[in-house]
Amino acid sequence: MRSDATPSSNRRDRRLASRRARRRPALTAGVLAVGVIATAALTGTAPLASAASSTDLASASFRLASYSTPTANAAPEALAARAAVAAADTTAQAATGVQNDIAASGLDIGQPATIDTAALSAATQRLTEAESLPATFLPEFTDQVTTAASAVDQRVAQLRGSLDAAVAKKQAEEAAEKAREEAEAAAKAKAEEEAAAARATSSSSSGSSSSSSASAPIAAPSTGGGSGDNSPGGAQATARGMLAGYGWGDDQFSCLVSLWNRESGWNVHAYNAGSGAYGIPQALPGSKMGSAGADWQSNAATQISWGLGYISGRYGSPCGAWGHSQSSGWY
Repeated sequence: MRSDATPSSNRRDRRLASRRARRRPALTAGVLAVGVIATAALTGTAPLASAASSTDLASASFRLASYSTPTANAAPEALAARAAVAAADTTAQAATGVQNDIAASGLDIGQPATIDTAALSAATQRLTEAESLPATFLPEFTDQVTTAASAVDQRVAQLRGSLDAAVAKKQAEEAAEKAREEAEAAAKAKAEEEAAAARATSSSSSGSSSSSSASAPIAAPSTGGGSGDNSPGGAQATARGMLAGYGWGDDQFSCLVSLWNRESGWNVHAYNAGSGAYGIPQALPGSKMGSAGADWQSNAATQISWGLGYISGRYGSPCGAWGHSQSSGWY
């Protein structure tokens, strides 16, 4: 068979075939790249960004290779994305700050002091890694960052409010405790001052009390007398017999029993080591009862005689002395 092909046409065909073979890998790579970008847009993920991207919100940076022109000339989508990442960084710092403040205070705020920033970190990472996508894909990722940041901001505000309330409560409790301690100290100082004044008054009036005792009517001899029974029961019997000499009845006797029960338990040898008071009426000093008898240290009748004279001259009656003792703790 005779061929119509010429040598030149054969060479041309071979060159065309060679060119098509060289273009085929480039076309295949282009198709694969478009497929990856489309997949990222549909699934909400993106290819890894350049070294400037980071999952750490505190150091996150935003850079789009397609929009590396000055900010004034950048696409609106890129500007919004940069603003969203900056706001996310501020939110993350606020979350860390409030958690550190709660831990440092050591206060119980009534709820767990934790903030979950995982969603915000993931959304920020996706946005910073979107530099290989067209600008039209950025708004979706930007909205995800904004939504996640809003949720974290709300949690930060909640914990900050709880911390402020706990701090205010602690301050109020400390102020109340300080006021209570100051009030107790003032009351104690006043009581000590009144006790000192009472002791001074008692000392200055001892002479007049003794004189009153000597001049008042006495039912028993000042040198003793009575039943001779120095027991508490015998002493009370002696005192009861002496009341008539002062014009006092049984109602006064009950006050006298209560008064000297508190002072000495009607013990003729009762001695207060703190003040030096002695005997049934707790005379201060005990030697004052010598005006009623030399046996004042051991004779209940002598002590009672002096004690009734003191009560008569200072308070008018045993019930008067008992009332003063109840209000001030001494008579």
